[in-house]
Amino acid sequence: MSHATLVRRCANLLFLSATVAVLLATTNLVQAQDAPEQRFNEHLQAGEFGVAQRMARQATEPAARDRLLAQVAAAQARAGARRAALGSLADLSDESARAAAAQQVRSAGATPFARGGAAMADFEPLIELLQTTVAPDSWDAVGGPGAIAEFAGGVMVDPNGLMKRTTIVATGLPLADLREAARHETAETGDVRRRSPLRKVSLTRLEKQLQLKWAAGESADDEMRALAGLRRVRYVFVYPETGDIVLAGPAGDWREDHEGRLVGADDGQPVLQLDDLLVTLRHAYGRQPKFGCSIEPRVANLARTKSFLETSASKPLRPGQRDQWLEQLRDNLGQQDIEVFGIDPRTHAARVLVEADYRMKLVGMGLENGTLGVASYLDMLIDAGKTPSDMSMLRWWFTLNQASLTTTQQRDAYSLSGSVVRVLSENELLDNLGQRTHTGKSDEFASRFARGFTAEFEKLAAKYTVYAELRNV
Repeated sequence: MSHATLVRRCANLLFLSATVAVLLATTNLVQAQDAPEQRFNEHLQAGEFGVAQRMARQATEPAARDRLLAQVAAAQARAGARRAALGSLADLSDESARAAAAQQVRSAGATPFARGGAAMADFEPLIELLQTTVAPDSWDAVGGPGAIAEFAGGVMVDPNGLMKRTTIVATGLPLADLREAARHETAETGDVRRRSPLRKVSLTRLEKQLQLKWAAGESADDEMRALAGLRRVRYVFVYPETGDIVLAGPAGDWREDHEGRLVGADDGQPVLQLDDLLVTLRHAYGRQPKFGCSIEPRVANLARTKSFLETSASKPLRPGQRDQWLEQLRDNLGQQDIEVFGIDPRTHAARVLVEADYRMKLVGMGLENGTLGVASYLDMLIDAGKTPSDMSMLRWWFTLNQASLTTTQQRDAYSLSGSVVRVLSENELLDNLGQRTHTGKSDEFASRFARGFTAEFEKLAAKYTVYAELRNV
């Protein structure tokens, strides 16, 4: 064998050895990297959930940690370990990951802890809301006389129009200080039924607990349904850095009254309800965010009503004739149709809209007592010696009051003050066939009633629970 051939063989052997060494090193590295997750899977398959959970929590990357914890939760649920599965689920830091894992836990554990017959609301809109920063909001009247011709009058809420308005910026630091304090005070301890001048409710934590309840096949508990006894929202604090939103306001114990309403145990005023929060959020951030209701007179009845108004307009109403005139007007108008749009008419929020609208119109026509400072339309006509117009149809509707919101310069804290509800009015023209034409105008007495109802709304809400419920919606 020549010297050159020997050198080439030695070089080939050295290259082969180096290649094998590199391959072995690479294999060992891959095995070393795969070893922890392989051991994790082995513990999980063996039912050693405690060990697997500890390994998952040691993962340095948040996404990897959530992924492994989700696997633990699903495996625990399949094994029937419900409480353990919910504990693992609660450790997930990302809301989207927790939502997906909750679905797996619920599906895996459907047989062991199914309750049967229960229906759970879709909380996805709330989850999506908590993942984004809420745009600046303002409480403004929707449209104006004649500007919402497609609605016959009732209750009208339009978040899109509201958010285009400019809010009143609060000067000074109190609102910012309250926001900073709420960052550390939302985890209240003790009895949530005790009275509190300013209770803070974290929507992020509420969402998390609702997910855990849903994954367990359980319904929201009483504290969740009543939003910890909040009477009304005074403040909204936003924390973009954590994705949290906090509602704050007076709170206390609650009970069901004789009509089945959730009201304060001490003052009888309604508490905020989880159902209303979810229903309104779902539609506020949907494709068609407008929602409300309308009480629609029937065309044939309106034609008959116009004839009655023409006859009665020939002479002024006397005080003793009011009740008889109202009875005749009611007979001519007959039954009216109720329309609820934007939200499910079977929800609590829809029921509140319809009842509040109906009873406001009863007050307007003098069929239900108002408060001092809120005279009915007919009483004002009688006092002035006037007659109802033979060509006019009254419209009154609720909308949102614009002068009630203040905010910080950073738009991360909001304060609601005063009445958030406003009543608007319009006179529609009636033709002989009962067809209505919007005028964009309101007569003196219809406008006076609308202004009086708006000014005295808080007193009316204290007298009639449904108006306070409308304020909460």
